[in-house]
Amino acid sequence: MSCLHIRGICLILSLAPTALSSLHPECEFIFQLEREERNCLQYIAEQGNRSTEGCGPFWDAVICWPPAVVGETVQRPCPAVFSLFKNNTGSVSRNCTSGGWSRPFPLHHIACSVDDDIPETEQSYFATVKLIYTIGYSISLAVLAVAVFILLLFRRLRCARNFIHIQLFITFILKAVAVFTKDATLFSSDDTNHCTLSTFACKASVVFCHYCVMANFFWLLVEALYLNSLLLSSFYHSRRCLWGFGVLGWGVPVLFTLLWTGSRTCFEDTECWDNNEDSPYWWIIKGPIVVSISVNFLLFMNIIRILIQKLNPRLIQFNNSSQYRRLAKSTLLLIPLFGSHYMFFNFLPDYFNVNLRLCIELCMGSFQGLLVAILYCFLNQEVQQEVHMQWLRWQERSYGVVSPAAKGSQMDTPF
Repeated sequence: MSCLHIRGICLILSLAPTALSSLHPECEFIFQLEREERNCLQYIAEQGNRSTEGCGPFWDAVICWPPAVVGETVQRPCPAVFSLFKNNTGSVSRNCTSGGWSRPFPLHHIACSVDDDIPETEQSYFATVKLIYTIGYSISLAVLAVAVFILLLFRRLRCARNFIHIQLFITFILKAVAVFTKDATLFSSDDTNHCTLSTFACKASVVFCHYCVMANFFWLLVEALYLNSLLLSSFYHSRRCLWGFGVLGWGVPVLFTLLWTGSRTCFEDTECWDNNEDSPYWWIIKGPIVVSISVNFLLFMNIIRILIQKLNPRLIQFNNSSQYRRLAKSTLLLIPLFGSHYMFFNFLPDYFNVNLRLCIELCMGSFQGLLVAILYCFLNQEVQQEVHMQWLRWQERSYGVVSPAAKGSQMDTPF
């Protein structure tokens, strides 16, 4: 199996913790072989006290061979671990000769139908996926940085709405950085065995990745809560409310990440903490994310319900339906960005249609930050007007061009 294949599956597990994470096949293959080796060595130790003539038991790195007498042919089935890749009922044989065990026939990879490498087409697919998500996260990172700079630069744009947008942009930036960091740490070279890698840098990158993903989901939840509050006209602009949003978006992920880190350190300090097979502690990370996605989904259903009511001509008491139409358009565009597709994958096994999950979780997900920055910042009329006014003022200072009187106006939508 190529390292690129392992990288793709591993990144799915790290970026989509909404599904119960389990060992990917390549690591399961290694760990099952290690377990079978331990069992075989224990069996050999037990047979060591018995005097036998002929060939003694031994482990050939794949199959455990029992003792045999000279002239006997021993046939052993392919290890069950090979069924992770292909269903087969092959077997391997050895002859016990006076000089010891003969070479296996047929060879293990022939008898058990295990290829050394994945097909060229599949390898090309994973290379394409890596290229797409690298480009996606790089573009999103650059565009989000510009969006944050714009919202912080102009004083007129400093309000509660844009404060929440900035926090969301930062989580997307951190998520992109976490992906690049984990990719560089776990897959720095093709010789790195990420299944057994256990270093501080490796574990720190996994912890950082989990925190960034969780913070991203919680700030998406904050955006949904804020939008619902605006539609219900019940939002009170106060520092206490913004502090509450900050605690929910940044503090709650810190709490659960620390709890998970402590649990892994004390009870499951194995490998690089990037596998969670049958681990009850994984729910410390998965649980809050699943709850945030579920609540987010319900909030967006409520947003649609409110918009349908407000856009009903018989229920509108004033002639201001245009703002709700614009709001409906923006909301419908944002629904897929707020984790709605995770509701589908949440109830499927981690390895259900891996290629499809690679495409959605990595390729489409890498451009999520870019779309959010465009919708929340660059298409925001208030931002466009402020940038335009600053451009006119710069022209007036530089070239003496008298700019028309620009009057600031507040947006009539929360975007």
